[in-house]
Amino acid sequence: MNAGVRRRLRSVPLYVIVWLVGIAMVTPLLYALVSGFKSTDQLSDNTFGLPSPWVTSNYTDVLASGSFWRMLGASTLIAVGTTVLTVGAAALAAFALARFAFRGREVLFTLFAVGLMFPFAVAILPLFVLLRTFGLLDNPWGVILPQAAFGLPITIVILRGFFREIPGELEEAATLDGCSAFGFFWRILLPMARPALGTVSILAIVSSWNNFLLPLLVFSEQTWWTIPIGVQQFQGQYATDIARVFAYLILAMVPALAFYAVAERQLIGGITVGATKG
Repeated sequence: MNAGVRRRLRSVPLYVIVWLVGIAMVTPLLYALVSGFKSTDQLSDNTFGLPSPWVTSNYTDVLASGSFWRMLGASTLIAVGTTVLTVGAAALAAFALARFAFRGREVLFTLFAVGLMFPFAVAILPLFVLLRTFGLLDNPWGVILPQAAFGLPITIVILRGFFREIPGELEEAATLDGCSAFGFFWRILLPMARPALGTVSILAIVSSWNNFLLPLLVFSEQTWWTIPIGVQQFQGQYATDIARVFAYLILAMVPALAFYAVAERQLIGGITVGATKG
């Protein structure tokens, strides 16, 4: 038996594990998708079979609802605002922590790193009082600003590691050509860090999109309810119509799945580049 055959045989258990994990993840999604085309009576009588007949009204009723699209727009606006603020502030902070030598630099970076271990739930009460004091309740900024603050530590840690790997000779050459520190950051460093910026942007968007507790705390009016709150409210409203709830859950997941399908290569590429540089 040659070496190539032996290598393929050794990799068989890995492929089997990957397939099993993939099946375990996809099966609930497929079940929810098919169940959304059933009536509640069909779910009781034919739990795992195909719908007969197919009930498309569960999906079309949700798509025809203005509240669903309003929540989708609110989630998108908050996610984009959080990402722009988080990545913009973190990029500037990471640049200073990576390229400038000043007293207390490592202490400051350690404080940001410690922020990774700070649980969000601990800050709920003081955060609510602070938002109420500044009049940010029922205001999208009341979600965007805290999400950006809690997203800064991981974003700074990732970007600082990437910025530190940029050769110092490149910065010296830019300085000799008359480029200021901010000019080097804006014109040279950011374009070179595009994979890392893409990675942290995706992480910020996904984190904001999945956030349930903070929007629930801030928004008492339906105007700015996000998709996770909508799912919870819809489940409560149609608790007896399980098939309709399945349809709503699938439609609520479609934007996130579509975004991940588009951004998957950028996310994996950014992580790979970071690992290679590290």
